[in-house]
Amino acid sequence: MFYHSGYLIVVLVSMVLGGITQAYIKSTYNKWSKVRSGLGTAGADVARRMLNEGGAGNVGITRVAGTLTDHFDPRDMRLHLSDDNYRGGSVASVAVACHEAGHAVQTAQGYAPGEFRAALVPVVSFSQQAWPLVFFAGAFMGLLGLMQIAIILFAATVLFQLVTLPVEIDASRRAIAYLSNTMDGEELAGARQVLVAAALTYVAAALVSIINLLYLMSRVRRR
Repeated sequence: MFYHSGYLIVVLVSMVLGGITQAYIKSTYNKWSKVRSGLGTAGADVARRMLNEGGAGNVGITRVAGTLTDHFDPRDMRLHLSDDNYRGGSVASVAVACHEAGHAVQTAQGYAPGEFRAALVPVVSFSQQAWPLVFFAGAFMGLLGLMQIAIILFAATVLFQLVTLPVEIDASRRAIAYLSNTMDGEELAGARQVLVAAALTYVAAALVSIINLLYLMSRVRRR
């Protein structure tokens, strides 16, 4: 039976890791969103300057609904900043906006890990939807080959998350490097805390996926 105590442990560990990292990013973001940046301007304005200086001046900036929904979309070449970070001038708003600008600069400069990650998107989009169906079909029909194919598909999503880590870390590094020229010590430390907290969510997600992959592999080996 697929759902046994081992699986419940995996689910519990995943929930705990996810909950801890989400709570940490929210608390860190909330703390520094209350601290006004000495730059005296909104996150979108700081991101615009970073884009222009980084060779990504053609990238647009627009608002998107939600909290911490910020992202750069290479398909429309725009930074999509949540309303608080678009208009807000806090340390947290500026840090997040510049992090997303860092992704746009990566694209403009042909950052290799970023290009590799982008190339994996269509593969991962398919594998994320297909692997559970293939796995449970194989388990139901007793077809080991199908279950092994499902694990390969799931491994593609794990690879994507592992590749995402250096891309996210580099975007934060670019943001901190840019802000170090304009922020003082305490504000810069706050911006770094926000971005480190955000990076931990990606680390936790990758770790959870690895745990799930190892669990699935162990289940198949026992058949």
